[in-house]
Amino acid sequence: MKNLFLCLFGLVLISCSSVTEYSLTAKLDGLEEGMAYLNKRVGAEWQAVDSVDVTEGTFMFTGAVDMPDYYYITLEGKRGRLTIFIENSDITITGYADTLHKVKITGSSVQDEYTAYSDELDKYWEKYSEVRKEMIELKEEGDEAKASELETELNQIYEDGQQFSKDYVTDHPASYISPYVLRSVSYEMSGAEIEAELEKLDAVLNKSGYVIELTERAEILKKVAIGQKFLDFTQNDPDGNPVTLSSLVGENYLLIDFWAAWCGPCRSENPNVVAVYNDYKDKGFDVLGVSLDRKKADWLKAIEDDNLTWTQVSDLNYWNNEASNAYGINSIPSNLLLDKDGIIIKKNLRGEDLRKKIAEFLD
Repeated sequence: MKNLFLCLFGLVLISCSSVTEYSLTAKLDGLEEGMAYLNKRVGAEWQAVDSVDVTEGTFMFTGAVDMPDYYYITLEGKRGRLTIFIENSDITITGYADTLHKVKITGSSVQDEYTAYSDELDKYWEKYSEVRKEMIELKEEGDEAKASELETELNQIYEDGQQFSKDYVTDHPASYISPYVLRSVSYEMSGAEIEAELEKLDAVLNKSGYVIELTERAEILKKVAIGQKFLDFTQNDPDGNPVTLSSLVGENYLLIDFWAAWCGPCRSENPNVVAVYNDYKDKGFDVLGVSLDRKKADWLKAIEDDNLTWTQVSDLNYWNNEASNAYGINSIPSNLLLDKDGIIIKKNLRGEDLRKKIAEFLD
C-alpha cells in the first residue's frame, strides 16, 4: 500500500519588493526561556541557520533570503517543529509552544498561500486516514474482501493527492512554492519525469535550492533508469569483508534491496523477500541487501531476526550511504532488479509484484 506524502503548496506570484531583510518575531505561551533554533533542510541533511535566546516566551530571528524558502523552527525542551516559508518581510508568530503546528503566522504572503494549500491538501489526508482506519478494522474482523476494496480506494486517494500537487506546479510555474511542491511529489518520478516537470518552472526559480537539488537528482536517476547497466560499488559485509556488486552479477537475476533495521516498512516487507528468495534461490534468483543503518549492532540483529540469509553490505552511513546515493535512493524500502547482463529491468517490486515478476523469468 502506498503512503500519502504530505506536500505543501500554495499560490505565490513572484513580485518585486523593497524589503531586503526579514524580521521574524515569535510570542508563544507556555514558553519562558531556553533556545529557539532556525534550520533548513538541504537534501538529506539539516543545516543550522540561526539560534537565539528565548526571553519570557519571546524570540526574534533576523536575516535576509535571496527568495522565499522553507524553514523549520524548533524549541529547546519542546516537541515538534514549526514549518514556515520565510521571505524578506516582518513576520509574527503567536500561539502556544506546545502546539507549534497550530500557531498563527502573519506578515508573509508566501506563508499565507502555503497555509491555504495545506488546508486543501489536508482534505485528502483526512479522507485517507478515515479510510485506512476502516480498512484496519475490517482486517481485524477478518473481512479481507472489503478491506481489499478499501486498499484500492486508499491508493486512489493517494494518487489524487499527488495529482493535486502536480497540477499546481503546472498551473503556477512562477510560484515560490512550486519547487517545494515538486520535490514533495518527486519520490516516485524517474529522472526524465523530473526534468519534464522542472521545464514547466519559470527561470526566475532556477536559484531555488529545491530546483538545484531536483536537477541533480534527475541526472542521477537517468544514469540508473530502467534499461541502463548497473553502477558498480563496494561495501563491507557484516564480517568486514568487501563485497563488490559486479561479483554477484552474471549468473542470476539480482535484486539490490535498500533497507534498514530502523525502517518499519522495510521490516514489514522483509518476510515477502525472504519467501521469494527461498523459493527461487536455486532457480536463478539472488539478493544483495544494502543497509542504510548507522549502528552495526542494530543491523546485525535485524539480519538475524528477519532471517536474511543473502549477502548483506553497508557502510553504516545512514542516508549518506554511498551506494544508495549513487542510485538516487531517497526512500526505503527501495529495490532494483538486474538481469543476468547487469541491466536494470524493474524497480521497487514489492509484495506479490516481486513474486510475479520473478516467476515470469524463472518458472
